[in-house]
Amino acid sequence: MNISEKDKQYVWHPFTQQLNDREVVNIVKGQGVYLIDEHGNKYIDAISSWWVNLHGHCNAYISKKISEQLMQLEHSIFSGFTHPSAVLLAERLLQHLPSNQSKIFYSDNGSTAVEVALKMTLQYWHNKDINKTMFIAFENAYHGDTFGGMSVGARNVFNNAFENLLFDVKHLPLPTADNFERVKAQLRNLIKQNAIAGFIFEPLIQGAAGMLMYSKKYLDELIEICNENNVITIADEVMTGFGRTGKFFASDHLKNKADIICLSKGLTGGYMPLGVTSCAQFIHQAYLSEDKTRTFFHGHSYTANATSCSAALASLDLMEENNTWHQIEMISTSHLDFKNKIGNAKKLNDVRVLGTIIAFELKTEEHTHYLNKASFSISSYFLKKGIIIRPLGNIFYLIPPYIITKEELQNIYGVIKEFIDEI
Repeated sequence: MNISEKDKQYVWHPFTQQLNDREVVNIVKGQGVYLIDEHGNKYIDAISSWWVNLHGHCNAYISKKISEQLMQLEHSIFSGFTHPSAVLLAERLLQHLPSNQSKIFYSDNGSTAVEVALKMTLQYWHNKDINKTMFIAFENAYHGDTFGGMSVGARNVFNNAFENLLFDVKHLPLPTADNFERVKAQLRNLIKQNAIAGFIFEPLIQGAAGMLMYSKKYLDELIEICNENNVITIADEVMTGFGRTGKFFASDHLKNKADIICLSKGLTGGYMPLGVTSCAQFIHQAYLSEDKTRTFFHGHSYTANATSCSAALASLDLMEENNTWHQIEMISTSHLDFKNKIGNAKKLNDVRVLGTIIAFELKTEEHTHYLNKASFSISSYFLKKGIIIRPLGNIFYLIPPYIITKEELQNIYGVIKEFIDEI
């Protein structure tokens, strides 16, 4: 058997219906913006391998720094011990995060970063002997696949099988010009119940919901209402962090900053699993006590893994280079230009852009989103053209590595136009 056949026999892939699934592509090499299969076919990784890759595959600088770390220390226990990479990474992240953030808590991925944030919030109130246990989130939200993350996410195909086991969460509509006054009134009415522990949100764009975008002015007002009423705010920046929205963090677009921020995906440049939950000083203060029961009893075997931290430090080095920001600006401008050229296409419901993200909503007879049959035809078409696209149902998008060239972007735009003309 070849690798693809063995994969079919032995491996269970995520978010993939196993019955009669198509044969997977066997990727054997990464090179810059490209992934290369066993037959030598090159594919532009137009979605940064699930939004994680910032600087291209097999980046020489990050690989070198990881190699150096591996020869020094691969991993060590992090309870009662520390190591330079974790401390330096925490220090440098806090230099870029909003100034109200003061502590870094490490975990393994985006979902666990959210789980930490939820537990951190609930125990904050518990430690203060105040009974607040309810969360508010947006409709259509996606915050991961652990039970806390599923609970604050939308009730949909991702978690239908577990719905009866999820804790109750109040969901607000995503704010628009038409509904914002109602959304504010709904938030205030929920807060009046005196049970709201926290409000969690994906700032400015909901990724898995179909790259749904909303105005920073609405989010600023909602955060302000929470601040006035002692409701802890949590920004899930797992996708939006590290330049994706055109600024270092999506929170940089906002006047009002969240109390807790969740990071992962681009954190290590797409190299290693790592999650971060940062918090304001007042959150951490509630855990300082002679009473040991007020300790935050949460951790993972690979917390603050030294190798992952070294990858994140190297990625930060590249994020701090002017050339990276020139590339982010080039991608953002190119997306806007293409939107203006194609935005009136009759076969599209919408084209939306935020920073380095551009999303296309295809008109289909089906009104479903994630399970829309158009997903297969979209991904197949682009794969044959040497472009990796993973649609969210009838919505497809680009969120490329920052090293992509203008010519490579124009190539992708050309294929998108061909696809829309042919369907």
